Amino acid sequence: MNLINIGFGNMVAAGRIIAIVSPESAPIKRIISDAREKSLLIDATYGRRTRAVIIMDNGSPILSALQPETVAARAQSSSGRTHITDEQYATGESDTDDE
Repeated sequence: MNLINIGFGNMVAAGRIIAIVSPESAPIKRIISDAREKSLLIDATYGRRTRAVIIMDNGSPILSALQPETVAARAQSSSGRTHITDEQYATGESDTDDE
């Protein structure tokens, strides 16, 4: 099981992450609010500003003070996956292509 640091020594299982998103949109704010009401929210910000919301496979959102890009990079490096930019995804290329 690969664990990734989501800030302040807090770790999550990389294989159980479904999404890493910004907390700015209304749907994500609604997910956070609903989870808080149901006591499913995990706040790992230590009182700092929430910069990333990590959605786990059981539906629980985890709040992190790290940027989504930072959490994603840590998740990718722990799993051995390579990073693919938005442009590469749109064109169907990857950084491992031998062209």
